[in-house]
Amino acid sequence: MENLTIKVYGSGCKGCKTLHQNVIDALAEMNIAADVQYITDMKKIMETGVMSLPALSVNEKIVSCGKVLSVADVKKYLGVKI
Repeated sequence: MENLTIKVYGSGCKGCKTLHQNVIDALAEMNIAADVQYITDMKKIMETGVMSLPALSVNEKIVSCGKVLSVADVKKYLGVKI
């Protein structure tokens, strides 16, 4: 299996932190190891073209913007990528 890189882009707000935790929880439940990054640097976020936060990328592909995904929703995105 390829190395999995997941990035959560956010401003540090409650919703962004919740998405980050939901990603960690989903990975744990699926027993998947991944490089999870929580990016709050607005310059880096702007470089991705993301216009609404929080955002989630899997292996450098933005899969969600402007939504706090539940653990179940995160698992759906991860299941497609593996």
